[in-house]
Amino acid sequence: MKKYVRGTAIVGVLTLAVAACGSKPTDSSSGGSANKDFKACMVSDSGGFDDKSFNQTSYKGLQDAVKEKGLTEVKAESKSDNDYTTNMTAMVSAKCNVIVAVGFKLEDATEAAAKANPNIKFAIVDSAPKTPIANLKPLLFNTAQSSFQAGYLAAAMTQSGKVGTFGGLQIPTVTIFMDGFAQGVRYYNTQKSKNVQVLGWDDQKQKGLFTGDFEDKAKGQNNAQNLITQGADVLFPVAGPSGLGGLQAAKASNGKVNAIWVDTDGCVSAEEYCSVLMSSVEKGMDVAVKDAVVSVVDNKFDNTQFTGTLQNGGTAIAPFHDFDSKVPADVKSDLDKIKEDIISGKITIESKVQPKAS
Repeated sequence: MKKYVRGTAIVGVLTLAVAACGSKPTDSSSGGSANKDFKACMVSDSGGFDDKSFNQTSYKGLQDAVKEKGLTEVKAESKSDNDYTTNMTAMVSAKCNVIVAVGFKLEDATEAAAKANPNIKFAIVDSAPKTPIANLKPLLFNTAQSSFQAGYLAAAMTQSGKVGTFGGLQIPTVTIFMDGFAQGVRYYNTQKSKNVQVLGWDDQKQKGLFTGDFEDKAKGQNNAQNLITQGADVLFPVAGPSGLGGLQAAKASNGKVNAIWVDTDGCVSAEEYCSVLMSSVEKGMDVAVKDAVVSVVDNKFDNTQFTGTLQNGGTAIAPFHDFDSKVPADVKSDLDKIKEDIISGKITIESKVQPKAS
């Protein structure tokens, strides 16, 4: 979904200076391992590694691989979109064995680096080159599937009959969530003869409400308040750190408004908002990143696209946490059945931005 970076090239404690930004690559070795000379590297997008969402989850996958295999971690946190090429170049100069790019915003820099450095393995979250590159593995996720479940849950739980969503930028990795959510609400209406309204996104016209970035929490809070003023009592922000403003608005409602988070289990990544989170739409970026890195260590790397789905567990809805006793048993059962029907093909989700199955 979103991308963040924060400080151009922060890459480990290597002595290598990063051209153009003057900071040094920083690495952390897990010491004592036969693999300590293996450098597992990552470049964030402009959201930064502590975004409580997209980058943070991907970074956890890198950390898990480093811990399991005893590798040396090297990372570059981007401060703006202008940093991607510089940070990717820094990773190449640091002699990384594998470089993971977080987000489609890095696709140009990643593809160029992969083509220029065939001896380095690359992986990229939420992007796939038009023509496969031998040393670049795409990691994609069909979050329309789990967002469909989230939409059904929101429609089943609303008291006002209105639910709302907003995005960061109108890009495929954002609107895929919003498409699934809107269609899940529509499915609920059809199944239950209801008329729950979706505010903030018309999936058929592909028009809706966006903050214009992924960093500004105030914009997210304003968009959320706009939806609340129109009557929405369940929010589905798809905007990275900007979306945290939506959770702030929900929490400020003193129980009148609740929300569903995206990318990671919000009760884990943004625990302070767990009291208003019914669930979250998870992207298994941590597992996909870990597997990609480990495959390089084990000499099993391939460039076959990974697509996370409900079937393979690459995407899912998170536990209900504080809402577990509030979500009726029949709704939980319906959600399980919806998962089965999406996997079997009985339910078809119409979203042009869904990744093709790998």
